[in-house]
Amino acid sequence: MTLPGDRHYTVELHASAERVPQIRRILAAHLRYWDLELHIPPVCRGVAELLTNVHRHIGPDARCVVELRWTGRHLTASVADDGPRLPKLRSAAGGGLSTVAALSDSWGTCGTPEGKVIWFTRRVESARKSRLTARTPLRSVPDTKGQPVVPPPVPAEPLVEPVPEAAVGAAPEAAAVSVA
Repeated sequence: MTLPGDRHYTVELHASAERVPQIRRILAAHLRYWDLELHIPPVCRGVAELLTNVHRHIGPDARCVVELRWTGRHLTASVADDGPRLPKLRSAAGGGLSTVAALSDSWGTCGTPEGKVIWFTRRVESARKSRLTARTPLRSVPDTKGQPVVPPPVPAEPLVEPVPEAAVGAAPEAAAVSVA
């Protein structure tokens, strides 16, 4: 069932080691386009682990399909390959499926007529409508980006000459000294 808000991306490739960074960049671009920036690192790392497993256990010429689907509530990433054997979670300390399990809310495997699918999901409440950083600086923090640093002006103190002692008892007009 496809809901109206569904977003979907699929790519078919050979599981060579040099393709993994390229697929990570492509998936990151799609997640960024869907306003899911916070999920880029874990999703890309999880898919990279799955692709690396395909390369390691089936071979570099193995055909696989990477799929991303976002329903508005859940983001699912999956890798389908031609390998007949379903993977097993061997330990929580290593890479592979233990990494995928740590990066996701749920994961699983499913046998298909052509091979298998390994998938993982992450809960996504909604897309962020605002940027991750503030667009305008706070009022208390001046924006000095691109402007030369100029020290603040030092207030000039008026020059006042000391009053001579002889003029202390004199008339007020005589005590004032004008400065020109």
